[in-house]
Amino acid sequence: MPIIAVVALSAGLLTATAPTAHAAVGATLPFTSVEAESATTTGTRIGPDHTQGTLASEASGRQAVQLAPGRRVEFTVPRAANAVNVAHSVPDGQSGTLNVYVNGTRLAKTLPMTSKYSYIDTSWIPGAKTHHFFGNARLLLGQNVQAGDKIAFEAAGAQVTVDVADFEQVAAAAGQPAGSVSVTSKGADPTGNGDSTQAFRDAISAAQGGVVWIPPGDYRLTSALSGIQNVTLQGAGSWHSVVHSSRFIDQSGFSGGVHIKDFAVIGEVTERVDSNPDNFVNGSLGRGSSVSGMWLQHLKVGLWLTGDNDNLVVENNRFLDMTADGLNLNGNARGVRVRNNFLRNQGDDALAMWSLYAPDTNSSFENNTISQPNLANGIAIYGGTDIAVKNNLVSDTNALGSGIAISNQKFLDPFSPLAGTITVDGNTLVRTGAMNPNWNHPMGALRVDSYDSAVNATVTITNTTITDSPYSAFEFVSGGGQGYPVRNVTVDGATVRNTGTVVVQAEAQGAATFRDVTATGVGAAGVYNCPYPANSGTFALTDSGGNSGWSTTWSDCSTWPQPGQGNPDPDPNRNLAKGRPATSTGSQDVYTPGKAVDGDANSYWESTNNAFPQSWTVDLGSVEAVRRLVLKLPPSSAWGARTQTLTVLGSTDNTTYTTVVGAQGYRFDPATGNTATVSLPSGPGLRYLRLSVSANTGWPAGQFSEVEAYQTS
Repeated sequence: MPIIAVVALSAGLLTATAPTAHAAVGATLPFTSVEAESATTTGTRIGPDHTQGTLASEASGRQAVQLAPGRRVEFTVPRAANAVNVAHSVPDGQSGTLNVYVNGTRLAKTLPMTSKYSYIDTSWIPGAKTHHFFGNARLLLGQNVQAGDKIAFEAAGAQVTVDVADFEQVAAAAGQPAGSVSVTSKGADPTGNGDSTQAFRDAISAAQGGVVWIPPGDYRLTSALSGIQNVTLQGAGSWHSVVHSSRFIDQSGFSGGVHIKDFAVIGEVTERVDSNPDNFVNGSLGRGSSVSGMWLQHLKVGLWLTGDNDNLVVENNRFLDMTADGLNLNGNARGVRVRNNFLRNQGDDALAMWSLYAPDTNSSFENNTISQPNLANGIAIYGGTDIAVKNNLVSDTNALGSGIAISNQKFLDPFSPLAGTITVDGNTLVRTGAMNPNWNHPMGALRVDSYDSAVNATVTITNTTITDSPYSAFEFVSGGGQGYPVRNVTVDGATVRNTGTVVVQAEAQGAATFRDVTATGVGAAGVYNCPYPANSGTFALTDSGGNSGWSTTWSDCSTWPQPGQGNPDPDPNRNLAKGRPATSTGSQDVYTPGKAVDGDANSYWESTNNAFPQSWTVDLGSVEAVRRLVLKLPPSSAWGARTQTLTVLGSTDNTTYTTVVGAQGYRFDPATGNTATVSLPSGPGLRYLRLSVSANTGWPAGQFSEVEAYQTS
């Protein structure tokens, strides 16, 4: 069994740990987060709640602390620190403050609280509701505190909901690099009162091939920078050098060599308008560029990357409070590495690759920590070739998304579907997956989706930990409802803890192999295997050994398992074969094997003609004591009477079959309903039921409109 990383949730801390046999999970962060619900409070704890549109459902851990004015929450400091960032929410249209106390002494500084950047409406996105309830506010304390000290926050002027506090030891401001060009030397205003746009442009022009220095201060830019190449933009640290701009860089087609590091860009984006380039970077930085040590906040998107960004590195950054994606590689990305970043409260996919116009190729998302994407996925791979998603920590997805989605959803054309090898390794997913109101059923923590076309790439999912998913752990689906297959998937080494419904949610035709997947605390059943549409084909789960804790199958495809309900006792009189995956050795034209289990006696399966013997097989989902079969042909009198000779066989593994009832002739006559009953003897149960047809007096093929299987004799 591979060694799997685990998530430590004790004492309200969310961190990832791993044995040395496997890489650490998530980003190495300069701060330690403490959940408000684990702190001492005179306020009210809310949650846990996974219901879309509720305040607690968007909180880290799906819980938070609500403070009426005068109420407080007190944290025990987990580490040496001189700064704090607080994730919070105030009611729509209101603002207030948090008074700050250190070891009982109130500071002169306060933390402003506002709803200005929250409560986003995206009514054009099907299934979306008002969302983006939380925001982040930071404060340099002006003093050092030590582990064990107490910091309290007291609401003033409005009700404040406190979610989580990040404690950090911020280094002193860095000094100006030798030979660099300071933006202040070109007239930039570090007070933020004046417009520094032209000063930044002049400094960039003067420093070609060198460094533009952004000293400590606040700088206001009123329009985007462009034409940037072969230059480094460097600040004194993301807590010290702050640029206020909603559109920092907007360009395409430049030669590259751009390095952006160690300052903050904080925007004023208060809604999501997809036609506006309200992004930190919109377009291309060019080849061999990098972005590191940045604090990005209140923008539509952090980086929306198109064109030539070959070998770009994006690392050690913070993405907070975007109204859409944190980062999107929007086609043509080659050799891009996105690693060791922290993303909280994104309004769409936190990290995405979308292979529009040209495939993203040989690129990766590695060792990122993602929390609270409140619409869509933590990580989404929409097409692309030879992509890797490794050692990421994703928690608390909310609506319309999974922790990780591997998908052929194209949105627009031309689109490049998944190809080559898609590597998903070493990831930890905590409380991920959500109800999709468009589908009216849930999305799993890790989803492979043949939305607009078949998944034919090799998808390897290894060394995965999934904890407290509200619904399923692994989902295989054709989300566009067309029944495209999901193929070539291997899940090797996974630990699943406390999944709300099932471990595997299979809703597409196709196949996956599972090895060393262990589950505990399964809410309903091990497997939900009900491909949609019902006659689209089967999903084959191959057990390659080492699996445990999820051997049962959901018993009724006409209902959805609910979190924690358990697998209901099946009706002993129900038809075990109805709606189950069916296959055959051959079929004629549109008369496919699923027609024999669709509940419609007027549709039928017909085997390849003139090619006896032919067989038809149904997977009942679990081993069942079948005692009676009812075989049907369409009841219409147009179907003349006939006798079919068939043998009934059974198997528990779809490999070794034994004869249950030897070859016999069964009479089908429309005068008596065109049905035949087969009695099965007592004996070992079977999961796979096979009918082998060797003759038919009415037509040179096997034919069934319904095959019904019952436990009652």
